[in-house]
Amino acid sequence: MRFARSQPRSLWLFGLLLCFLLTLLVAVRNPASGLGQTEILWDSWGVPHVYGRDAEGLFRAFGWAQMQSHGNLILRLYGQARGEAAEYWGEKYLPSDQYVRTMGIPSRAKEWYQAQKPEMRRYLDAFAAGINAYAQEHPDKIADEVEQVLPVNGADVLAHVQRVIHFNFVVNPESVASLRRSGANVGSNAWAIAPTHSKSGNAMLLANPHLPWFDLYLWYEAQLTAPGIDAYGAALVGMPMLAIAFNDHLGWALTVNTHDGWDAYQLNLAEDGYRFDGTVRPFEIENQVIKVKQANGTLREEPFVVRRSIHGSVVEQRENNAIALSVVGLEQPDILEQFWEMAGSSNLSEFEAALKSLQLPMFNILYGDKDGHILYLFNALVPLHSQGDWRYWQGIVPGDTSATLGRQTHPYQDLPRILDPASGWLQNANDPPWTATFPPALNPEDFPAYLAPRFMNLRSQRSVRMLQEKEKLSFEDVVADKFSSRMELADRILDELIAAARERGNESGREAAEVLAAWDRQGAPESKGAVLFTLWATMMPSSGLFATPWNENFPLTTPQGLANPTEAVRVLETVAASVKLLYGSLDVPWGEVARLRYGNVDLPASGAPGRVGSFRVIDLLPKAGGGFQQVAGDTYIAAIEFSNPIKAKVLMTYGNATQPDSPHIGDQLPLYIRNELRNVWRSRPDIEAHLESRQVF
Repeated sequence: MRFARSQPRSLWLFGLLLCFLLTLLVAVRNPASGLGQTEILWDSWGVPHVYGRDAEGLFRAFGWAQMQSHGNLILRLYGQARGEAAEYWGEKYLPSDQYVRTMGIPSRAKEWYQAQKPEMRRYLDAFAAGINAYAQEHPDKIADEVEQVLPVNGADVLAHVQRVIHFNFVVNPESVASLRRSGANVGSNAWAIAPTHSKSGNAMLLANPHLPWFDLYLWYEAQLTAPGIDAYGAALVGMPMLAIAFNDHLGWALTVNTHDGWDAYQLNLAEDGYRFDGTVRPFEIENQVIKVKQANGTLREEPFVVRRSIHGSVVEQRENNAIALSVVGLEQPDILEQFWEMAGSSNLSEFEAALKSLQLPMFNILYGDKDGHILYLFNALVPLHSQGDWRYWQGIVPGDTSATLGRQTHPYQDLPRILDPASGWLQNANDPPWTATFPPALNPEDFPAYLAPRFMNLRSQRSVRMLQEKEKLSFEDVVADKFSSRMELADRILDELIAAARERGNESGREAAEVLAAWDRQGAPESKGAVLFTLWATMMPSSGLFATPWNENFPLTTPQGLANPTEAVRVLETVAASVKLLYGSLDVPWGEVARLRYGNVDLPASGAPGRVGSFRVIDLLPKAGGGFQQVAGDTYIAAIEFSNPIKAKVLMTYGNATQPDSPHIGDQLPLYIRNELRNVWRSRPDIEAHLESRQVF
């Protein structure tokens, strides 16, 4: 509306006032304009839709929201990241404190905080301030035992980021303790589908991380809206940025990749140091004291010595040698800034500009957008080596020479990357980059032999099989395939196992064969035969199982066949006897034995362990009283179609809260067992139509 100064002054003033009122009205209705208030709209699934007047307001409100949903857990995680958990909660946390301090997390977090750009420091401070403000205003909602962690600050946030990303995902603490690369239950599925493989002609994305259902691995679903950003997705609890997200233009998913992000070096001790390039170098020594809370409330002091070599922290010391770890990414402090820029991107060029900073030390990234582009990136900080293959660097390497010391990492252009493949689709289920699409778009011979191994797991093969079964996929197809619990392992060897059991088995073995013959090869709650097969597969040694092992020349049809039918039948007979003894019948339904238990929810499981080739993953452990229950597997699920407007459905399998008084602990599990995702509510009218509560700041 324009008003000329030549008009009467009263009319000009009226017009100016009207413009101001209209602007104010728009700002109140749309806080993302930057002129309104900061608020949280909580929907009926406990998802916070955070509207920030500005970015600092957004982060403060997001910290508040996370405390309302996960306050006790966040404070416990921050206490551990400080390396002071034993002081707060006693002896059982001493190993955690020793690990955190050995890796230098608390001191490095302070250095990282000082290295942040001024605006990012303000965001971190705001997030921490939101955490503190919630606790101050709602002290009755916070457990007494974790209150002592308060107040928290921006360095605490970064310490938590390091502990989760670098020292749990990149370096598994269990691996460090044993110096073996034993994997945690971390994984994921992800698909990116181009318009050419989509029935609607729109690109689609499937994000489906598999992680433990507890502790620092939990996801938190949220929408973050402020000037310049409107992103929906999930953050790991305690972190201020969405790690998997989409906006009106694009989206991305993460999967754990086959990444060599740490190396173990053997140091030859001499005098008070270690030999390196023909000289003796002294250790960097730091004497610390860990306070440990006793049962009577007093504190005892535990002396603790941290030694570091040029390679990194010493994690094991013997009489004549020691082991030191070199971990990537410890000098890249801007992980959160990279996630922020990814979430604020509006096209492929901007998104890749964020990726090229290489602050995130690992994870495959699968991407799709409204322009129809799909992208796969083996995102990783990969040490630049002059020798050795994958197997060599998985072992303990000589630490007495600079020839093995990988201080530099490969630049972005060296990483495996696929953009808009001819197949029209990209996938990853924690396999190496070479199998991201078929026909293959990457040749491992074009990359260093140490970059990634060569294999394709059965879950990945199941993933590709579903993508290839249909000429084009609909959004509904993607959702249905996500919930597929068909076991690829059964398709490879079940017929031979049944035939061998019928021919060579005892009465129990022959009965088991008939149950398996009638089984639908699914891990559905009603599936009869899944218990027998899954327990059999667990007891069979994975090495030497197949007559024909996996062959990279036939990646989608190998491995196959039983290597030792006699042994396979013997194990089946043993399993059958145990199943009948425990459950009274060999055809007991899967859901009676495998349960999903979370909070007060106890439901029959649907899904199966990834090792049997189920795309729908539930990792199980024996539960008290018999049977099995989940410990890991499907967590956050998001299916997105880049239509106009965006079409999206999601699920947080275990719910969006852990605070004891929350109604959202396990409240989404009933949807999960019905193979359903929830509609995403992103517009204010949709959110307000499903509003549980509102908070204004």
